[in-house]
Amino acid sequence: MMRRYFGTDGVRGTVNKEPMTAEFSLKLGRAAGHVLTRHLDHQPHILIGKDTRLSGYMIESALCAGLTAQGMNVLLVGPVPTPAVAYLTRSLRADAGVMLSASHNPAGDNGIKFFGADGFKLPDEIEQEIERCLDDLPPLPDAADIGKAFRVDDARGRYVEFCKASLPRGFRLDGFKVVVDCANGAAYDVAPRLLDELGCGVVVMHAEPDGHNINLACGSTDPAGMCARVVETGADAGFALDGDADRLIACDANGVIVDGDRVIAVLAEQLLHHDRLTGGAVVTTLMSNMGLEHYLGGLGLGMHRASVGDRYVLEMMRDKGCNLGGEQSGHIIMLDCNTTGDGLLTALQLLAAMRDQEKPLSELASGMQLYPQKLWNIVLPRRMDVAGQPQVQQAMKAAEIRLDGKGRLSVRMSGTELKLRIMVEAEDEDMMLNVGQGLADLIESTLSSE
Repeated sequence: MMRRYFGTDGVRGTVNKEPMTAEFSLKLGRAAGHVLTRHLDHQPHILIGKDTRLSGYMIESALCAGLTAQGMNVLLVGPVPTPAVAYLTRSLRADAGVMLSASHNPAGDNGIKFFGADGFKLPDEIEQEIERCLDDLPPLPDAADIGKAFRVDDARGRYVEFCKASLPRGFRLDGFKVVVDCANGAAYDVAPRLLDELGCGVVVMHAEPDGHNINLACGSTDPAGMCARVVETGADAGFALDGDADRLIACDANGVIVDGDRVIAVLAEQLLHHDRLTGGAVVTTLMSNMGLEHYLGGLGLGMHRASVGDRYVLEMMRDKGCNLGGEQSGHIIMLDCNTTGDGLLTALQLLAAMRDQEKPLSELASGMQLYPQKLWNIVLPRRMDVAGQPQVQQAMKAAEIRLDGKGRLSVRMSGTELKLRIMVEAEDEDMMLNVGQGLADLIESTLSSE
């Protein structure tokens, strides 16, 4: 079935344009309330969290109205990270959870993503059923059967304690000095509090959200300021979160970026050392660097590549029996800790590896050599099969021939934005740039001619 609203990370779009309107949010609440609770034999509860976007108030109110109209009780937890919603849905025994966020997108966007009672994102078939229900909304229940909304005041504190519990009892991080860039997003309160309570000296950046400044020249998509502050303050590491804190980009004491591929290498080696890595492999995506694959191979580990999107990484992890997986962009999933990517848990595990191995972050996984890699993003006027056009197919085949097994090419539609993403990596940087730019120019020319 062709998806109309749900992408790889829920429903997302520009606020006050379809589908991210108050009217659609109300309808979605009714449709989701019906689908998620049709087999329950009790008064259902659903939890709603959000990041710090101004539009969160509007969408929360509309979605809450639709859910309660359909008979669901709603637990409102306010601004919390996406992984906190996954955890709190389980902890509070809710029947489902919702996170209102557009992740790393600018403040003018927002999104709605659902979690099941188990804390995992809804499977494709349930999202498709909700989409079908939008076209034929169920009858409203009697007035006596509508739901209520409650505020949960200690949600952030619960999540902080959950994160601390991922470390051994009594384990502390005294002596570490870290910089944390909160992206003016959902972790503006919990990130500094968590690191401080564990004993870190914390330099806080971008933790003053105003509804408009989320991800604005900060966070995981713009970590340069974080890197500079680490060097300036003599910190041991830096951590840049995105707007909903489910991803993390780190840097070492020298201000050198440690992306998701390097993080996976560090955590895989740490888990392997403690005999806690399952499945004999990790799961990454088509975007992960070939250097990571070679490094893991040297440790005797395999690497499975899933489609891009943390939901697909998670699906393959569960299928292959792996407890570690993630994306180069910083979504790291540690199934022993949480059911979704979690930027704060990732930061804690990196610091724990530094303490356990008595090495700076720059030395952990220092033997991993990355291939030169670059990503080109081409903005599209609408969803269209650019890669399927004959001249583009021919150019892609020619590029593969030029790479001759010494590099990789990936051309795909973004699951969250109207962009075509071209990724090229190769042993030779000049070849990588030449192949990628040539293909990007051809596609731009094809779009212009249309």
